[in-house]
Amino acid sequence: MALVERFNEAAENVKNLTKRPEDEELLELYGLYKQGNFGDNNTAKPGVLDIKGRHKWEAWEKLKGTSKDSAMEKYIAIVKKLLDKYS
Repeated sequence: MALVERFNEAAENVKNLTKRPEDEELLELYGLYKQGNFGDNNTAKPGVLDIKGRHKWEAWEKLKGTSKDSAMEKYIAIVKKLLDKYS
C-alpha cells in the first residue's frame, strides 16, 4: 500500500478512538496531518485571543522543514499507538 493510502487510512482510523486523546497528542496529530498534507506552514499566526488557533498553528509551525513523507510516516505511527492506547 502506498504511503498516501496508509496516511489517509490512518486519518480515518483515528476517528474510531473510543476515548479522547490528551491535548498534546491531538496537537501532535494535527501538526503532522497538516505537514503531511500541505508541507510547511505558510499561514499567518492567529491573534492573541485565538488560543486554540495559536496552539494548532504552533504545532504545525514547529514541523517546518520536515518532509511530507516523514510527517506522514510519523502520523501513521502515532495513530497506531493511539489506537492501542484508546481503543
